[in-house]
Amino acid sequence: MNTHIYGPDKNTKYPLENHYNLCFLKNIIKNPNIIVGDYTYYHDFEDVYNFERNVKYHFDFIGDKLIIGKFCMIASGVKFIMNGGNHLTKSISTYPFAIFGNGWEKAMDGKTYPSKGNTTIGNDVWIGHNVTFMPGVTIGDGAIIATNSTVTKDVNPYSIVAGNPAVEIRKRFTDKTIKKLLKLKWWDWNIDKITANTQNLTDSEIEKISSI
Repeated sequence: MNTHIYGPDKNTKYPLENHYNLCFLKNIIKNPNIIVGDYTYYHDFEDVYNFERNVKYHFDFIGDKLIIGKFCMIASGVKFIMNGGNHLTKSISTYPFAIFGNGWEKAMDGKTYPSKGNTTIGNDVWIGHNVTFMPGVTIGDGAIIATNSTVTKDVNPYSIVAGNPAVEIRKRFTDKTIKKLLKLKWWDWNIDKITANTQNLTDSEIEKISSI
């Protein structure tokens, strides 16, 4: 009998038995403009279905996407502010007259509201409790976002950021090691290879895993 274990089922909603406050996120998402990679999990103190409720101002007619990579860890209360929350900033008034119609519908003729594009979270990113992401940011692979941070600009791979607005506290590894890890892309390995190397992936001996 084959007893080889290939890791948890990436297509299950709740990977922890009898624990419904943590889910593999891609399996509960309904909005086609939210794209989530395998094994990324979300924990919520109340209800994992709060995740989509916390993706704010995400209007279909704008078309911006929230893209989250594989093996990310997302804590309760994380919020994403999307481009639908943007107002004009270079005009005399920031008020969104056009959305109310009744003679105001032409206020935006020939104009567009500002957009910063998609919000992209890389792979193996740890996002702490109550973090807020502003529209259009890109978070690099392996980054750590500290609890209660407000992320207003891009975050470098394998860096730790904290604060409001979030600033880089330090890099997790040397530049040389980060370059190796970004080339390694362990999250793209097939699951049996990942399973065989979980002890290496949870170790600090970079040279051991980078030689695989």
